[in-house]
Amino acid sequence: MVKRFEEKKQYVQPLDLHGVKHGDVPVLVENFILQYQCECPLKIIVGNSDKMKKITIAVLQEHDFEYSDGDYYNRGYIVVLK
Repeated sequence: MVKRFEEKKQYVQPLDLHGVKHGDVPVLVENFILQYQCECPLKIIVGNSDKMKKITIAVLQEHDFEYSDGDYYNRGYIVVLK
C-alpha cells in the first residue's frame, strides 16, 4: 500500500496596516495581493480608518480582485477572495 501525502497549504499571515502611512498603503497592498494571489483567501487588517479601507479597496478593484468587507461585529478587515 502506497501512502499519498497531500501538499500542505502554507498559511499566509494577514497584512496588518496599523501604523502604516496612507501614502505607503497602495504599494504594500499591491505587493501583498500579487505575491500571495494563489493563496486566497487573504486577510488585510485595515482597522477603523475609512480612508485606509477606501485605499485598500481601490487597489483591489484596480487588479480585479473580489473581496469581502469584514463582518457584522468587526468591520476592520478585508478578506481577498480571488
